[in-house]
Amino acid sequence: MAAASAVVVAAAFFVLGGDGPDGAPDIADNISGTGGNGPGVRVETVVDDLGQAWGTAFLPDSGDLLVTQVTGALSLVDTESGGTTQISGTPEVTAEGQGGLLDVAVDPEYPEEPWVYLTYSAGDGEGTTSTHVGRGQLDADEGSLRGFEVLFTGEPDTSGEHFGSVLAFDADGKLIVTLGDRGSKEFADHPAQDTSNTLGTTVRLERDGSVPGDNPFVDDDEVTDEIFTYGHRNAQGIAVQPGTGRIWLSEHGEQEGDSLRTIEGGQNHGWPVAHTGCEYGTDVPVGDDPFEREDVEAPVHHWECGSDGFPPAGAAFYEGGEFPSWDGDLLVAGLGQQYLARFTVDGREVEEAEELLVEEGLRVRDVAVGPQDGAVYVAFDDEGAPLVRLTADG
Repeated sequence: MAAASAVVVAAAFFVLGGDGPDGAPDIADNISGTGGNGPGVRVETVVDDLGQAWGTAFLPDSGDLLVTQVTGALSLVDTESGGTTQISGTPEVTAEGQGGLLDVAVDPEYPEEPWVYLTYSAGDGEGTTSTHVGRGQLDADEGSLRGFEVLFTGEPDTSGEHFGSVLAFDADGKLIVTLGDRGSKEFADHPAQDTSNTLGTTVRLERDGSVPGDNPFVDDDEVTDEIFTYGHRNAQGIAVQPGTGRIWLSEHGEQEGDSLRTIEGGQNHGWPVAHTGCEYGTDVPVGDDPFEREDVEAPVHHWECGSDGFPPAGAAFYEGGEFPSWDGDLLVAGLGQQYLARFTVDGREVEEAEELLVEEGLRVRDVAVGPQDGAVYVAFDDEGAPLVRLTADG
């Protein structure tokens, strides 16, 4: 174990960059949060080149971490040693534009039910691509995903943009999946407001892909049965709040208009008829002010047109002993701003409390909290980027 730890620490010099080997600073020089926003944070590299990562999910029994790469690889990372195993049996993906192998989630009853769920973009046999949801049974010892099956396919489109897509299990063990709007610019007649398709929605599925009988629109012939909420643009982060079971999303806006949201079944989240962003390259608002319309759900927190924005990605609530002052806080990966944001949460009120990993200069893609050690693990989507671990310094 001591040798493995030494490898982790040595690799961190490469990532953090200043006075160590190859011009990088010592780990102790890379401290965040010392100005009144909680404890200092130590940054260690677990894997020094994880490729272009997208989604992460812990195995609760071992503490190993599943990581997807947009190019199609699924890796299992031993977070103690930094060793990685590429998992076989994954589906063929179409890694073009914003598509590829996207999110990963582990069955709530794992390891008794060893299902691992994936979202990904793939061809539909007719020359177009769609967001797919599927699952296979993980054999961690053999490094394989057995019997992979497709559970759900979103509405196809030729665009290579806005596939979404992230996964979580709600308080009832149902699978929640976000689906992007595929980049449509038809604001006057937009598919995210057309409930006969699943573009720009969240869908709610049984774990075998069937439709839950208590879905909000199952008795409405004008709405696709799988739809849970609609009027979304491109949600790329999801987190279920401990204690409340409330589902939170982080979502990309048009020009700014990025947001944090909570969702409940049956809601219309407004895109693009109500939005806080503008059309790209202009100061022209997209739709109405969502806070002035009673028929749409306004965001909990947003970056309005004219701000610097915060295109967000993965999200996780903090629970663990490593950072007790963070308990209940929401961690959100920042792609465009290239840092990990920590938000305090009070009901549905949030406030940004701290910027982490600012000095790395990397697009933060996903964040996960170790179920055993309480450390925070962060993945980036830049080519050749590392997987890092945040622990309390001192």
